[in-house]
Amino acid sequence: QVQLVESGGGSVQAGGSLRLSCAASGRTFRPYRMGWFRQAPGKEREFVAVINWSDDSTNYADSVKGRFTVSRFNAKNTAYLQMNSLKPEDTANYYCAVKTTPWGTEYNYWGQGTQVTVSS
Repeated sequence: QVQLVESGGGSVQAGGSLRLSCAASGRTFRPYRMGWFRQAPGKEREFVAVINWSDDSTNYADSVKGRFTVSRFNAKNTAYLQMNSLKPEDTANYYCAVKTTPWGTEYNYWGQGTQVTVSS
């Protein structure tokens, strides 16, 4: 079993920054991919960013490109989401997820989420 724990959420004014962390622990494994998603009240969960462990390649939702940066610390199976120039519309519960194999499209494990609130 793998556990994911997010941290770093909080409240910030528009234009501010936050850095989220996602630490994976449990059975010995190497992530194939770690993704960040978010869900605002009354809305569906949406993709934010992803990083592939093998080559550090990344991808972002259009709404966060140029403002958010995803990175990883390989030795600790930890991923980060640096969020700059935050906007009120970034307010949501942010989740990380890990995909342990290259097969299929579903993520295998999800964290409990961390709340990000951006005030105008």
